Amino acid sequence: MSSIAPPHLHRLASWLGRALVACFLCSNIAALAAPLAVRHPVARDGYEYPIKVLDLAMRKSGVDYVLQPIGKVSLQSRILKTVASGTDLDVAWSMTSGQREEDLLPIRIPIDKGLLGWRVFLIREKDRAKFSSVRKPTDLQQFEAGQGHDWPDTEILRNNGFRVHGYPVFESLFDMLQVGRFDYFPRSIMEVWDEQRIHAGKGLVVEQTLVMHYPTAYYFFVNKKNTALATTIETGLKRAIKDGSFDQLFNQEFGDDIQRSRMASRKKLELNNPLLPPKTPLGQKELWLQF
Repeated sequence: MSSIAPPHLHRLASWLGRALVACFLCSNIAALAAPLAVRHPVARDGYEYPIKVLDLAMRKSGVDYVLQPIGKVSLQSRILKTVASGTDLDVAWSMTSGQREEDLLPIRIPIDKGLLGWRVFLIREKDRAKFSSVRKPTDLQQFEAGQGHDWPDTEILRNNGFRVHGYPVFESLFDMLQVGRFDYFPRSIMEVWDEQRIHAGKGLVVEQTLVMHYPTAYYFFVNKKNTALATTIETGLKRAIKDGSFDQLFNQEFGDDIQRSRMASRKKLELNNPLLPPKTPLGQKELWLQF
């Protein structure tokens, strides 16, 4: 015995089918139209410059996007491992090294214009006179430096014959300098003035006569498989450099710090950087700040 559904049930089934198809299509269209979420580390101590550059690059790329800060301030090595694992973070920023370029995909445009490799020293105010006799790198080797234990800078300094104390917690470096665990804390001129202001109550000052330099680059890094994001960021950075908006942001952030550092009056201590990868675009002079 067979049964035939009433006509109104056929119409209902047909309507439901069309509705389901429409919902499926709408959901897929919405997914396609959703902005690209770019997950990045949170800023450390208000240091927003890399995030501002990332925002500029994404905007100039023409891609619809949203930046998503993820997590809390963490060790640099842990952040980079998270990007390499393909979980939680899509992009991070760091000084380059051969190992980091092997583990991750670098966008080889130095967002610091090489400024991270120009280092002046945080010292104890009472020690100003101790550094006045330094004329060359070997003179400085009688003193002990403090650095982050997982920073490329630590290995660079040690390879140049300097004694370096490495610490896992960034904020502890200022306290350890204050109590005399080491003699000086090399900091980029893009960092040192804000840090000196924050920690002025600890009797720390910026040494006024010396600058240490080694060639290096501060890049955005993404997961090695995420070539699409790398291309998007690179495209945006190149457009920002071409139209002048990158230099405008850089000068807004660091112009006063560079002027305040009086680079021309300082004795330059030039070091080698054995960690510098061979593909570093040192020949593209427009990417680098010259002193």
